[in-house]
Amino acid sequence: MSYDFDLFVIGAGSGGIAAARRAAEYGAKVGISEFNRLGGTCVNRGCVPKKLMVYASHFPDNFKAASGYGWTVGETSFNWEKMITAVNNEVTRLNGIYQKMLDNSQVKLFNGYAQLIDSHTIAIGEEKVTADKILIAVGGKPTKPDTITGIEHAMTSDDIFHLQKQPKRIVIIGGGYIGVEFACILNGLGSEVTQVIRGDKILKGFDEDIREEIQTAMQHKGIRIITNCDCDHMKIEPIETGLQITIKSLDNHEEIIVADAVSLAATGRIPNLENLGLENTKVEVVKGAIAVGEKSQTAEANIYAIGDCTDRINLTPVAIKEGRAFADHFYGDKSYRMSYDNVPTAVFSSPEACTVGLTETEARERYGEAVKVYRSKFRPMYYTLPDLPEKTLMKLIVDTNTDKVVGAHMVGDDAAEIIQGVAIAVNMGATKADFDATVAIHPSSAEEFVTMR
Repeated sequence: MSYDFDLFVIGAGSGGIAAARRAAEYGAKVGISEFNRLGGTCVNRGCVPKKLMVYASHFPDNFKAASGYGWTVGETSFNWEKMITAVNNEVTRLNGIYQKMLDNSQVKLFNGYAQLIDSHTIAIGEEKVTADKILIAVGGKPTKPDTITGIEHAMTSDDIFHLQKQPKRIVIIGGGYIGVEFACILNGLGSEVTQVIRGDKILKGFDEDIREEIQTAMQHKGIRIITNCDCDHMKIEPIETGLQITIKSLDNHEEIIVADAVSLAATGRIPNLENLGLENTKVEVVKGAIAVGEKSQTAEANIYAIGDCTDRINLTPVAIKEGRAFADHFYGDKSYRMSYDNVPTAVFSSPEACTVGLTETEARERYGEAVKVYRSKFRPMYYTLPDLPEKTLMKLIVDTNTDKVVGAHMVGDDAAEIIQGVAIAVNMGATKADFDATVAIHPSSAEEFVTMR
């Protein structure tokens, strides 16, 4: 049977565009649809604008440190509108680059919401096209818990990039990495931040030392973290001076906080499957996500899915790698290579954290008493002259049966830049002896990873 396209990709985020371009490079005729701006969550409402805001939030600490090095920094002020305009201008520039990449790859873009009519037919508005293979890469979206009274007055992480005025007082509900990052960003920019979490620590699922180190540092920087809260039964009410948030603890203690804005960024994200037409195919949805097999194949033989809509590891580089692995295999006649082991991830909090491999708890569950942990905590050289209390934590987790490093964790400046290199070693199966045999770069913080005893 003849089709309009060899491959049609639904969703032009990072993963979808990566798959479309790679397939086109192999000679496939490719179409792609997107109802929003090109680049998906990462470029428009996530990684890129958020990281730019992280940079902006670091300047007050930099000004403070400068005096220790002989610099006199005069009166400073922050202009939210100027910053947010610059961030969004950069996003617009990146949208244009993505458009050029699609054009150069001869991938045909359809602007509009795509819906599956059957296993080979896609409708984009009034237009219908057919494809031999279909790749779903529609990503995810933030959710608001409907158990909270007045939830309609709250915003999500998507909204914060378009605020015209800086919130002077903000309550962030949830202790996931998105909530933690925005708490640190807004605190650094001068907002009064209160973070409300269910448990006793932020960043559930991360190594315990990382959780403790970041939470303590956030509190020292002035972020108020309210723990052990019944986040499902809060109340948000508009009042003359902003929003009134009623918070209940698990032991029924009640507290009222007044704020300008509430961000619910960390209460969860879900696959963006609404009105996709999956019911017109054999594609299965399990626990709100598209169910896929080893090679991203759904229950429908010719339909595949990658990225956050499959709810495996919801990271942009994972979606990109999944998309390229799909295209390499089906259009480049290469073996499908995608591993979910030892995927590094970063939290761009203040201080920054990055991790790869197993947490200490996971390692002990797997290897028992064979686990040996190496830790180093110190004040980096940068902070000695300004005499600031900033600390860096580094941690290696080793399976002594094999001497392999099965986990590496760091909290401190440039953690993501440093762990990226360490992740290569961990992924290759490097041993503690390999780390020890590596000559250190001195003076640097990174040298601690090869000098720990």
